[in-house]
Amino acid sequence: MVKNKTNSKGFGIGVTTALAALGAYYLYGTKEGRQRRAKVRGWVLKMKGEVLEEIEKMKDLNEEAYNAVVDNVAKRYKAAKNVDNKELEKVSKDLKRHWKELKTKIPKTEK
Repeated sequence: MVKNKTNSKGFGIGVTTALAALGAYYLYGTKEGRQRRAKVRGWVLKMKGEVLEEIEKMKDLNEEAYNAVVDNVAKRYKAAKNVDNKELEKVSKDLKRHWKELKTKIPKTEK
């Protein structure tokens, strides 16, 4: 479990950097990136921003809590008219798949 303080600047910077890297990988790091760039809508960026806001509020961030945040944010987008449910599922799975990379970029606080 990674322990973090809510108001820690290092935590926010680490998470922001990690999510930006994940976003870049999602759009440019795979063979499907070109197709994804053509399909990506504003909701994807907004969803990722909401995930970021939620995890920045957390004192203890672990994989289970992170996945729950992704699921909760995704539920709100599922009912939206402009959101393709298949793409939403891909974005959610992609965010979850990169947990290990994300946790390495989050600074650990001392015990």
